[in-house]
Parts: sequence; C-alpha cells; structure tokens
Amino acid sequence: MKTFVTVTCRVGFLLVALGGMSAAQKLAITMDDLPLNGLLPPGVTREETAKNVLEILKKRHTPPVYGFINAKKLEGNADGAEALKLWAAAEPVGNHTYGHMDLEQNTAEAFEREIEENEPALELLQTTDNWHWLRYPFLHEGDTAEKRRAVRAYLKVHGYRIAQVTLDWEDYLWNTAYARCAAKNDAQAIAWLRSSYLSTASEFLDLGREQAKLIYGHDINYVLLLHLGAFSSAILPEALDLLKKKGFKLVTLEEAESDAAYDGDPDVGLHDAGTLLDQWMQVKQIKDPEHAEKPYKELDSICQ
Repeated sequence: MKTFVTVTCRVGFLLVALGGMSAAQKLAITMDDLPLNGLLPPGVTREETAKNVLEILKKRHTPPVYGFINAKKLEGNADGAEALKLWAAAEPVGNHTYGHMDLEQNTAEAFEREIEENEPALELLQTTDNWHWLRYPFLHEGDTAEKRRAVRAYLKVHGYRIAQVTLDWEDYLWNTAYARCAAKNDAQAIAWLRSSYLSTASEFLDLGREQAKLIYGHDINYVLLLHLGAFSSAILPEALDLLKKKGFKLVTLEEAESDAAYDGDPDVGLHDAGTLLDQWMQVKQIKDPEHAEKPYKELDSICQ
C-alpha cells in the first residue's frame, strides 16, 4: 500500500508539473516601421541593423516575425532598400501603410489609398500572399465608429487580417535615445537605457496580462509590438530572455491570433486608445491596475 501511495503521489506531482509546463502563454513578436525606426548612431547602417536583428532571431530559433513596412521610407534610400530585402528574405512582411498614415487625422478613403499604395513593395518582396496583414500606424483604428467600420469593411473585401497588438511598452522610445548616447560613447547612459528598457518591459508585460484577465477572465494569446531600430540588436537578446522568464512561449502571428479574443471588436470611435486590450478597458470602463509609468521625460532628455 505504501508503495502504491508513493507511486500515486509521484504520478500526481508529475501531472501537475506537466500541466504547469503546458500553461506557458503563447506570444507572437512583430516589428513595425521597417526598414527602420528612429535615428541611427554615426557609422551604423539600416542594413547592418536589420542583419544583426535577423541573426539574433535565427540564433534563438524564433518563429517567423512579421515586419510591417512603410514603403515611402525607401524613396531615395538605397540602405533602407537593402535592409528590407534582407528582412523579407528571412522573415514575413505586412502592410503598415505607405507613409505611416494616422487614421485619426485622415479620412477612411485616404487611409485605404495608403494601404493600396504600399502593396507593390509587398508584392515585390514576397511572392506569396501572406503579406495581407495590416498593422494600424499608431494603433489608431479610427476616431469615429464610421471610420473604423469603413476601413474594416475594406480590409475584409481585400483579404486582409488585422495584426492587432495586445502587449506594448513603446520600445521605439529607446531607439533615438540610444543613437544619441552611442554617438557620445556614454557607457553609463547606455547602461541606464538597458535597465530602464527591461524594467518597463517587465511592468507592461505584467499589465497586459492583468488587463486580459480583467476583460476575458483569463490569459489569452498575445501579440507583442516592437520596432526595428538602433537599440534593437543591443537589447533584443535580453528582451527574449525576459519573455522566457515571464513564461511566454513564442509562436507565429497566425497562431497567436487564432485565439477567440481577436474575433472581438470594440466597434466604437476611440482617440489614441492603444492596444486592443487598452481599447476594451476603455469601452468596458475598467480601471487599469496600478503600474509604473514609462520614463518619457528621461528618455527625451538623456544624452542631449
């Protein structure tokens, strides 16, 4: 009997352990503003930046990472074109509108033209049609319900899916700050950039998960927004380590958005509402859990 109980306990413990292992939350990484976001340090090219990030993703065996492009950035920019070629040869690309148009400041018709104007570059970069994903610039989906509905109707007719965002810590804020500090060779400032980035990332990963639980009653699959920029290759290995430490399992964008959470639409006009979770929090009038704010002022002033 004693042996039976011991074995039973061990089996029970194993099942609990395995259950915990399978509970890792799925997360897809995406990158916006290709071929590059923000300023560069002296002597650094866009091509070099893209190459370094791609090498990290490959070394870490990361599932495909969609890069959302603004083709206008390629005008007269051979370096940007080479960076984008490198990316598209290794990772999928999606539509971020031609010139990063803000739907809140423009009509739905103008926004739809920007989507269409971006398509020739996408067709050249990828022979398959898996570029039919749209990432709204600034995450602005329309300041009126009419705009929101009009663009969504256009996307449906033209075979697009919306690349929603559910986790975001505005990582782009660190790119230009890093370029300035690298230009000054300020090691102390760069160390602060690294620590502040990781602490902010940790804070907003936790916040996003809390938001999901308040909205849906449980965790969901997540889509993380990052931006390809000067700081990306310097911080990405540690950011990937942080995701692993937080219990995330990296998956494709398609797998992440297979979650039923992405079927819903707040269907209202919102101003500067943020992620899909931020939008639902606002619509449902749920108060955000307490959290530290991003270091906007410090990032703006550092190494000036």
